[in-house]
Amino acid sequence: MAWSCFSCTASIPVQPQVNFRPSNQKCLQDVRNMVKSLGIHSIRSSPVDSLKNGNWVKLICGASFEDVVDIRNLSLVYTLAGVNQGIEAAREIVEVGRPWVMISVNDDEDLHFRKAEFDPADCPQDCSRPCEIVCPANAISLEKENPQQAIFGIPVMRGGVLTERCYGCGRCIPVCPYDKISVHTYVRDAAATSELLRRDDIDALEIHTSGRQTLHFKSLWDGLGDAINHLRLVAVSFPDVGDSSISTMNAMYSIMEPGLRCFNLWQLDGRPMSGDIGRGATRESITFAVRLAAASDRPRGFLQLAGGTNAHTVAGLKKHGLFQTKSVSDENFKDGQSTVGSLRPLDASIGGIAYGGYARKVVGRILSSMQSQHELTCIEESPDYLLKALAEALALVGTVKCYEIPS
Repeated sequence: MAWSCFSCTASIPVQPQVNFRPSNQKCLQDVRNMVKSLGIHSIRSSPVDSLKNGNWVKLICGASFEDVVDIRNLSLVYTLAGVNQGIEAAREIVEVGRPWVMISVNDDEDLHFRKAEFDPADCPQDCSRPCEIVCPANAISLEKENPQQAIFGIPVMRGGVLTERCYGCGRCIPVCPYDKISVHTYVRDAAATSELLRRDDIDALEIHTSGRQTLHFKSLWDGLGDAINHLRLVAVSFPDVGDSSISTMNAMYSIMEPGLRCFNLWQLDGRPMSGDIGRGATRESITFAVRLAAASDRPRGFLQLAGGTNAHTVAGLKKHGLFQTKSVSDENFKDGQSTVGSLRPLDASIGGIAYGGYARKVVGRILSSMQSQHELTCIEESPDYLLKALAEALALVGTVKCYEIPS
């Protein structure tokens, strides 16, 4: 078992120093005891070993989820749980290893890189505001304007989409009864991404692609240049495109291979931007993984599930005999040495799982309660909430890490 990865596209926030008050010490000690009782604090193996053993976990804070405070608190909690940006703050509480930090980029328009938008002044007063209800990120806030500020005596709505919280899931669009909501998409600049990759605190890159063609993928890869040499891992995230999935993967790998000096990973995005809790939500991701794991003609690289992953994903992998089972890739193993980025004999068939919307949801409820009731921004300032959030994170991550969670 080992530490894994944290992923986002926001700028890496500076970690504030926290002086713990004496009244907090007991709860903090409870947090330390929980982590230590599971042996998490003593784990020192690398993220690569996690991939090889099949217990890699990636926390996705959201490609467009750029609320820095929430990113920081989520990653602090999941770092303590064994994943990994509150990394340094987590290490002040318990001595844990540093997970890899991954940033994401897209090669073309992608639903992970968009924001909802609408003009609240256009919203009818009698609207039931279903967009507010369905938004999983609490990124929509609407209320009637002060009567003194009404236009020609007619009250208008104010608020709208909180862009720093919206991560582009799109659930608000079909439920709007007046078709007022649109989306703004954006593509990450390759030159700006290259500069980020040259920083000492970025370990991995994830490229989101549609899988329909490779022209934009090649343009992005070429634009990144030798910045790729600073990385430990390159991940490619793409949806299931049916019979052309393997050929597209091979075409993308042929583009990457000449300049690839690190490990690579294929993120199998079964149901993108889901975050749902049911067994059905994770079925597409598992089905995609079953097919790819059995394909002998796929390119080298680790496989990782994403898209619809939740508390049922591990059980689904076990049902198909893919959870932490081993596979052999003799083709990539010569003279007892595995080539860079390749599988070695007896690596796990599935390297691990990425949790996004679901991971944010289970911990986000606690963060929202803390922020609304106590107006705190750093979760370690309220260790009782930290303890609750850690319990939720461990319940999810522990199934992959095989922790023996005490009842």
